[in-house]
Amino acid sequence: MDRCIVLVDAGYLLGAAASLLAGEPSRSRITVDHTALIQGLRERAEADTRQPLLRIYWFDGAPDRVPQPEHRRLRVMPRVTVRLGALTRSDGRWAQKGVDAAMHAELTELARNRACSDIVLVTGDGDLLPGMMAAKEHGVAVHLWAVQAADGDYNQSEDLVAEADERRVLDRAWITQAVRPKEHPGTCAPPPAPRPEIAAILSAPLPESALAAAAERTAPEPREQAPAGQNGTAERPAASGTKGVPTPKDLAALRGPAAAHPQPPASATLRWSSDRGWVDRPAAEPAEAASMPTLAQLTTAEQRWADREEDITTVGGDPYEVGQVFARRWVERLGDQSHIQKLSAMYPRIPHRVDGELLRYAARFGLLAHKDDQIDERDRYAIRAGFWRELDQRTGTERTAPSGE
Repeated sequence: MDRCIVLVDAGYLLGAAASLLAGEPSRSRITVDHTALIQGLRERAEADTRQPLLRIYWFDGAPDRVPQPEHRRLRVMPRVTVRLGALTRSDGRWAQKGVDAAMHAELTELARNRACSDIVLVTGDGDLLPGMMAAKEHGVAVHLWAVQAADGDYNQSEDLVAEADERRVLDRAWITQAVRPKEHPGTCAPPPAPRPEIAAILSAPLPESALAAAAERTAPEPREQAPAGQNGTAERPAASGTKGVPTPKDLAALRGPAAAHPQPPASATLRWSSDRGWVDRPAAEPAEAASMPTLAQLTTAEQRWADREEDITTVGGDPYEVGQVFARRWVERLGDQSHIQKLSAMYPRIPHRVDGELLRYAARFGLLAHKDDQIDERDRYAIRAGFWRELDQRTGTERTAPSGE
């Protein structure tokens, strides 16, 4: 078949680009325009091989093989297929597993089936040498592309270079059409610029209950004259109740074997998961929040199937975008529109039932895990900010961010 196929080892391509532009192979040091990169690969492959492109295969690693936002954007692009291997962490470093094997299998299968006349390999790994030799035996021309090395030396296996039919170097001028270094000296992973909507949530005034509880926690305890104990020292009387937020130990003490139906103390408080800092609320959730329907309750089986299809083919996975998509579906399926006004009045807090469902939905996109084994709090704020932005657009509400943000 007179057409070309491109196989890209993303770890090599982006790692080498980071070394060239930022001085180290960490992909967190660069910003990638994936649309421009794919277009550049397509145009360069068609020009070099003089054959129309059939497909670009993008091989990369991901934690638990869960597609990350960049993979979700790539796999919905025309003529792009994403193949994911595992990404594991050992001794504080991430390592790809199974990517080379997947590339080798794809390379040999394409050549065996004569799916193309030319294959472009963007890799430097010598493990692909047997696959390259097998492809040549099946009459396929193999083009090997390298990324310009930062030190001017080879960053590819010499055996791979020697076996290739054609070789091309992607130089700095070509790389910078789609890849830019991040201008944040001294840090490998700078925080993203704040969105006004996130700043508005962070600067929202705390409820009176939170301010009162904070004052209670910081107020000095009165000194009382206590009776002397048997050893002559003053004994402090036992506290009559729990102050502020009870600790797990306080709550555990209420659940002794004699308590048939243990109840939390009247002063027990829970946390609004969508607030900042230590914000308290009464243990009993307001009636309007408790009655707020979840998206699952509003969604039919047909809609659930359509939602999953949209998630796979359209939603890129940006935290802000994920919050907007969830809010759009929730609002459009509400039968009782009064819930929108009730929820808007609770800003910036989201009822626990809805908020928990929102974060579980976001977890499908790989946003809430595998960030140094901790949940990324900034992603949480971005998800909720997207939720509120979509809700405000539906209700015509304008919320202003604080000055200077």
